[in-house]
Amino acid sequence: MAKHILLLAGDFVEDYEIMVPFQMLQMLGYTVHAVCPEKQAGDQVRTAIHDFEGDQTYSEKPGHNFTLNATFSDVNAADYDALVVPGGRAPEYLRLNEKVLSIVQHFAEANKPIAAICHGLQILSAAGVLSGRTCTAYPACGPEVTLAGGTYKEIDVAAAHVDGNLVTAPAWPAHPAWIAEFVKVLGAKIEIE
Repeated sequence: MAKHILLLAGDFVEDYEIMVPFQMLQMLGYTVHAVCPEKQAGDQVRTAIHDFEGDQTYSEKPGHNFTLNATFSDVNAADYDALVVPGGRAPEYLRLNEKVLSIVQHFAEANKPIAAICHGLQILSAAGVLSGRTCTAYPACGPEVTLAGGTYKEIDVAAAHVDGNLVTAPAWPAHPAWIAEFVKVLGAKIEIE
């Protein structure tokens, strides 16, 4: 039976950071439910493309609209085997939602796999689940990880970091490493013969 993965979304989530894991995990046979507070299955969230073009920080451009396939108000975290938290601008306000924080706390307390990337660590920091953990994030979120009691690890933008059930990455260039490590934590083995 396929594992069920919950993916937290919000308007202006980073385009690649929601689209790529959503599609790749389904391609591997996982059931992925993408949800957003105050939205239902069939509703859309707007995305933003964060690009690295040599400026002091990323640039931001409009992305694609992403269609949610599940309803946030119906979510029972206990029904899911793992959690994905993409970045972008959505985490800065999603972390203000008590149910979002409760969902994250459930996955952390149950030691279920959690994959978070880029600004997604803002939600984990606000949920209070990083104490004693080592993780990475977009560098601008490093101070939040530290203030939440975690140890921020600076790594290459294309790399991922694993601490037990927690798989983190700095930004979307890490997708191959981040998703590969997350799939290992989920218990899968992918081989090319």
